[in-house]
Amino acid sequence: MTTTALPVWQVKYAETLPGDELLARIGHTPLLPLRRIGAEYPHVELYAKAEWFNPSGSVKDRAAREIILTAERQGDLTHDKILLDATSGNMGIAYATLGAARGYQVALTMPANASRERIVTLKALGVDLILTDPLDGTDGAQREARSIYTAQPDRYFYADQYNNQANWQAHYRTTGFEVWEQTAGCVTHFVAGLGTSGTLMGTGRRLKELNPAVELIAVQPDSPLHGLEGLKHMATAIVPGIFDRAVPDRTLPINTEETFVMAKRLAREEGLFVGVSAAAAALAATQIAAQIEHGVIVAVFPDSALKYLSERFWSD
Repeated sequence: MTTTALPVWQVKYAETLPGDELLARIGHTPLLPLRRIGAEYPHVELYAKAEWFNPSGSVKDRAAREIILTAERQGDLTHDKILLDATSGNMGIAYATLGAARGYQVALTMPANASRERIVTLKALGVDLILTDPLDGTDGAQREARSIYTAQPDRYFYADQYNNQANWQAHYRTTGFEVWEQTAGCVTHFVAGLGTSGTLMGTGRRLKELNPAVELIAVQPDSPLHGLEGLKHMATAIVPGIFDRAVPDRTLPINTEETFVMAKRLAREEGLFVGVSAAAAALAATQIAAQIEHGVIVAVFPDSALKYLSERFWSD
């Protein structure tokens, strides 16, 4: 029997696993200056870490990749199991995107009041989507996911992003170094919203190792009833197991209506059409800038506004 050699252009792909090419494009996102909004604070540099440049469009690609690869190495995720988790949207889209590339079936629980764009995106990616009571938020979605897994543990790999150490480790290994290198080690303040808290926990720990003087600012809604999708009001929510209150130096409560105003400012003054959690981080960054004489502030912008187009505030 004779064999035919692969064309040269195919050789490198023949030696990789399905989805490796996509996974390799996660991270190394740009750091963008906020020039007009930052002009109000001439002695401070304001930057946005533009995480919508990741393949599925959000920062959650980093954690999803780490969770999937870790589970594969440990033998917890195999192709006879369904990847299961609770999500407010972005992590689910990351699981669905990377899962499709990797050949996994994905099942997700998500509050029924998630934006129409997120629901349509997940269905387009072939997810088995279970919508939960909107009044229970992501906490209710977590309880439903645990219930599904408990009933059939052999059928599912429960990723459990809120308690999976691979979540924050993804940012410890990637985001922290990127911020440090992109600012040439000059970053003085790092700002990130609290959802699972993985971004702040991982990036913050790495930055503190590189320079203990870097100040870590956590951002959360200022009340239990808010309109900031993806962010948790920690005092009234199920606190993620990966969250360590000792990591942030400060926690800033952010108002929903003020965040909506900032989202429109970012679009119209900076050309950055971003989601509400990004706008919340930007609002917190400006509050910090107003309080300091000089510094380099980096805020994580988790995603673009494409999943929030149906939000009414855009046309107000």
